[in-house]
Amino acid sequence: MGIPVNLGRIEQVAIPVRDLARATAFYRDTLGMKLLFEVPPQLAFFDCDGIRLALSISSDPMYDPPGSIVYYRVGDIEGAHAELESRGVEFLQGPHRIAELGDVEIWMAFFEDTEGNTLAITSEKPAKKA
Repeated sequence: MGIPVNLGRIEQVAIPVRDLARATAFYRDTLGMKLLFEVPPQLAFFDCDGIRLALSISSDPMYDPPGSIVYYRVGDIEGAHAELESRGVEFLQGPHRIAELGDVEIWMAFFEDTEGNTLAITSEKPAKKA
């Protein structure tokens, strides 16, 4: 069967972009993410709680935006939603419950970056007792 492979934690996520300067400004200034370094004219890297987030321009149409949805964990989804809206983020959907898993509820809110990629904030809340 071959050598077993045990995948570890995610090290880096790449998000395809069309305009690197515009996207970098959005992630740095609007979302408030820490810019680690840039490799002009094609790459910008951010810290996402120990995971690198790479904004990447590609000449291959297979990687043209939009990309996969990236979900950012927040402690207070309503507070994060309000703060991001005050910074100009336009949400596609505000905070709403996705699922109830026993004593925990999963909440999410969706928005797009400047390149048309869908992003989300997510939070867990204690389930309300009926």
